[in-house]
Amino acid sequence: MTEIKYLRKSEMNDISKLRYQKGLQIIKILYEKILSLDHHFAAVRTFNEISNLSNPNHYPDFLKAKQSMQKQTDKKKQFDLGAILDKNIVTSVVYSFINILNSPAPKDEKENDLKNIECIIDFTLQMHQDLKTIFYETSFLQQSNESLKADIEQLFKDYTKPIKYDSTLSLCRTNDDWDRVAELLEKYMLNLKQCIATKETDAKIYKLQVNLEFPIDRLLQFIGSYNNFISQGEKYYEKFKVVLNSYQNKQQCASVIPPEYVKLKDDIDVAISKFKTAYKPVEVNGSKLKELLYGVNEFD
Repeated sequence: MTEIKYLRKSEMNDISKLRYQKGLQIIKILYEKILSLDHHFAAVRTFNEISNLSNPNHYPDFLKAKQSMQKQTDKKKQFDLGAILDKNIVTSVVYSFINILNSPAPKDEKENDLKNIECIIDFTLQMHQDLKTIFYETSFLQQSNESLKADIEQLFKDYTKPIKYDSTLSLCRTNDDWDRVAELLEKYMLNLKQCIATKETDAKIYKLQVNLEFPIDRLLQFIGSYNNFISQGEKYYEKFKVVLNSYQNKQQCASVIPPEYVKLKDDIDVAISKFKTAYKPVEVNGSKLKELLYGVNEFD
């Protein structure tokens, strides 16, 4: 019976060791994906770039027409908007309309001036709020990814605490120090095996086993958080695609729609594809998860 009891404990230790090793593999995989997401969000267009798409003052034709209207308008009826309001989209457009109305030019000329900038005004006013929403929600995803990165780095610290590994996940990756982690795990398992062989108290042996199992449960929770984030990111970018395709007059105003707008749509299509494939941890949710849960050896 003593021999049977020893063999059962040894078998449980072997399973715990396998689960722990699979957990380390999963942490490595997820950390690389989170770093890839870091690079993705770093390449996202800045607020100024997106704001320029929806600001008529950044369109040469609008500025040219605006300056022409100001010259034609009666000086006595003109007023200065000031630097702040002149950059504001709504007040700038309203100011341009006022100048057209106050212009002494013939009716046909006024209508022609308005026709030259109507697509710019229509596009920028329609897309202004939508483009701001895309920027703010992308910023939210970026902050969520930063939080996820901090979580996995803390998880690694807690995960390797029982085996007394004291370096960070970032340094471990940079220095390729995974062999050192493996050595410390072997040392921990040898100590546990000796405790069983020397018939240490069940409480001490159980504590050593729990210290190894508990971080694995924490990792399982993190896998759920990562999966939720990827699903959320995919839905956000699908939403961005719908928003950008919602502009109603894209055929009539195709000549004034900036190439940056088309590039933004292409970037979003690429992001959707990446969230569906590159960032989605298929093996973590499949074979690796099975190995983590049940201590299955991938080579058996």
